[in-house]
Amino acid sequence: MTIFEEVMQEAAPGPRTATTRHYAMTSPEYFAVEYAINPWMDTATPVDPSRALAQWDTLRRVYADLGHTVDLIAPRTGLPDMVYAANGGFLVGDSAVVARFAYPQRAAEAGAYADWMAAAGYCPVRTEHVNEGQGDLLLVGSKLLAGYGFRTDLRAHGEIAAITGLEVTSLELVDPRFYHLDTALAVLDDSTIAYYPPAFSDAGRKQLADLFGDAIEVGSADAYVLGLNVVSDGRHVVMPAAATGFAAQLRRAGFEPIGVDMSELLKGGGSVKCCTLELHP
Repeated sequence: MTIFEEVMQEAAPGPRTATTRHYAMTSPEYFAVEYAINPWMDTATPVDPSRALAQWDTLRRVYADLGHTVDLIAPRTGLPDMVYAANGGFLVGDSAVVARFAYPQRAAEAGAYADWMAAAGYCPVRTEHVNEGQGDLLLVGSKLLAGYGFRTDLRAHGEIAAITGLEVTSLELVDPRFYHLDTALAVLDDSTIAYYPPAFSDAGRKQLADLFGDAIEVGSADAYVLGLNVVSDGRHVVMPAAATGFAAQLRRAGFEPIGVDMSELLKGGGSVKCCTLELHP
């Protein structure tokens, strides 16, 4: 072994540590692309309902096999995007922030998720300004990264900080293909993220570089298949199967990527994370 190989071996990260997580998901029983409110949606491209359900159920079973708890939220007719459960709100500790959606087509989802939160023992709180839940609100340790620019209103960030008591870092999104923070940034553990730099403003990129010096920067090929729309337990990273380059980056960083085919759900502009609402302790 050369000196260079010894140094590289010493520098390689050890195995990451998984922690048991609690998720909530909504079946795509009524999933369809009936309107277009993001660049991924095309009403001329039909959805295969049985394939969408099979892909979603595979994701659910992956979580169960990893030992995580998955609560199921009943879907409602007339709400084809309700499968994207992450957008329904933000839950941490005893705090439950209900989404306030930017588009009228999704507005009724807020009531559905508020009802579920109340039934689960929370006291749901609504913001005055638009917020689209964990689509734009991602917890990294004790820091809350909050996206704005396309959906969530910047003014909602202060409301959410007051409700949760969390330190909020506001990040501006500038590419409409990455309309939610969870399409452009992945939380891998309590101190590690991955992100796609061109999705953010200059100020946002500087904030991320200052906060996360060891962040993984993902390339366009993986970002354009929503490869950053992942769910991680600190070790296992459940992710879109098509993001093969990002998967290789994760392995080099000591994570274990688990690819899931989410191509049917991608027709609505969502993938793994969009379908997964995490209940943070």
